[in-house]
Amino acid sequence: MKKKLLATVLSAVMVISMMAGCGAAQTEQSGVQGASRETETKTETTAKEADPVPASDEASGDVTIWYYWETAGHQEALDHIIQEFNNQQSNIKVQAKYVPFADFKKQLSIGASAGELPDIVILDNPDHASYAAMGIFADITDRFDVSSYYPGPVNSCTLDGKLYGVPFGSNDLVLFYNEDMLKDAGCEVPKTWDELLDVAKKTTKGNVYGFAHCALQNEEGTFNFLPWVWSTGQTSYEINSEGGIKALEFEKSLVESGAFPKEAINWTQGDTMNQFISGNLAMMINGTWQIPTMRQEVPDLNWNVAPIPQDKQQASGLGGENYAVIAGGNEEAAIAFLQYATSGDTCLYMMDHMGYISSDSKIAETQFKGDAVYQVFVDEMKYANARGPLPEWPDISDAISLAFNKVITGESAPDAAAAEAQTTIDGILGN
Repeated sequence: MKKKLLATVLSAVMVISMMAGCGAAQTEQSGVQGASRETETKTETTAKEADPVPASDEASGDVTIWYYWETAGHQEALDHIIQEFNNQQSNIKVQAKYVPFADFKKQLSIGASAGELPDIVILDNPDHASYAAMGIFADITDRFDVSSYYPGPVNSCTLDGKLYGVPFGSNDLVLFYNEDMLKDAGCEVPKTWDELLDVAKKTTKGNVYGFAHCALQNEEGTFNFLPWVWSTGQTSYEINSEGGIKALEFEKSLVESGAFPKEAINWTQGDTMNQFISGNLAMMINGTWQIPTMRQEVPDLNWNVAPIPQDKQQASGLGGENYAVIAGGNEEAAIAFLQYATSGDTCLYMMDHMGYISSDSKIAETQFKGDAVYQVFVDEMKYANARGPLPEWPDISDAISLAFNKVITGESAPDAAAAEAQTTIDGILGN
């Protein structure tokens, strides 16, 4: 993009600091009240209605977005802001395409080789550095202002000091529990691993399992497993350590107790939520994004949330997704859309309807006030660890997910699985 054109696009979107939000944000209530983060100094701001910001006359054409969300509410929210953007101007037409999470990385890699890529992708933040290193994403360092964003999410978009994306939204993991099931079993909310195992056993009855988390052999599963490792004081790269082996042994004890279903190796986080709201699970690990769906689908279910039970220290996983502009695509129009999608009420609409914490600190502070459930997630942000950012993270994640899958299925003992994973990790890191 030429400098003159850049100035035109960016000045157009920055003349008004807060764009027009979605009208439905005023009337469609998802149960989200709003958020605040304790780790940053906040600047008071409120998303205000404003005249639509037009795209630059020189930014035009079609823009295609790839995403992998399986939740209908997520898809509908994205479609809503796309339609609003398309209706506000006539130069750019945006459309979105669903690509299943299991196929997303493959399709992105194949598309890069074949020259058939979208203009924008929404992807899991641990994968960002890997694709940026491949040269797939455009450098937007001087083309998008992220000065008010939280450092962690921005770092996930950054490689070698250059910005290759924009944080979409952040989230973390906590323990969800069915209050009635715990009460009937005479149990308190568990705070430690021993307590979790005990409560999980006592709430396992008939077709009801006491506890589960997504244990897929992919990044989704790794995301849910790593809090056990971090809680022991070890890092993601220290699986064959006292703490790493202890985390795998804890998974084994849960499964062998009968309280953790082996079927969880086939469950997405969405599947795990469905088991919970159907009354087949007493407890689960899951994230902020499930709350809108749960509040809408099972308003009478008596559930609550708490920090993930710990070993030596409290730990959670930092999740979230990023936007990335594809290098060589319709970069100008893609950036114009991202300026709209990440501003003011438009961003709040997406965050509120999807259960995310805004990565923009100025927007985040208007979220979740007075909502005790979401506040637990906000409080956990200071204990949430990031995966990577490292270009080789996907391969490291594969080694970790393979390890806990082998333990859950009984294929390997914890120490053997840890040793195998560590050999792979050390080879990747050059140790």
